[in-house]
Amino acid sequence: MTDFNSNVVFLIAVIGAVGGLWWRIEAAIKAARDEVKKDARDAHFRADTAMAAISLLTEQLAAHKLHVAETYITKAGLREFRDEVMTGVRDLKGSVSTLHERMDRFIEGDKMARRRSPESQ
Repeated sequence: MTDFNSNVVFLIAVIGAVGGLWWRIEAAIKAARDEVKKDARDAHFRADTAMAAISLLTEQLAAHKLHVAETYITKAGLREFRDEVMTGVRDLKGSVSTLHERMDRFIEGDKMARRRSPESQ
């Protein structure tokens, strides 16, 4: 009977050890599962926050694009404006370059009129 008792005690010890090991493994699995759930909730919260930030930035970018379109000039508009200014500068240059000729004619005409005036008196 002692043999039987020692076998039963051994069997109970083995079952207790296996049960204790199983209980520790289950606890570790549960802790890991809880940690993964917490990480998933945190990741979901960060993703929601990022989506809200992206939405806000998208709205701000659209408002900025509208402001730029309303305020600043396009490349084609700048080219057109530059061509108009350059045409005006060329016209002004032509007017200034002929101004000395007109002044010379006016001065020569004034000299001729002065020469004629004393002779006719």
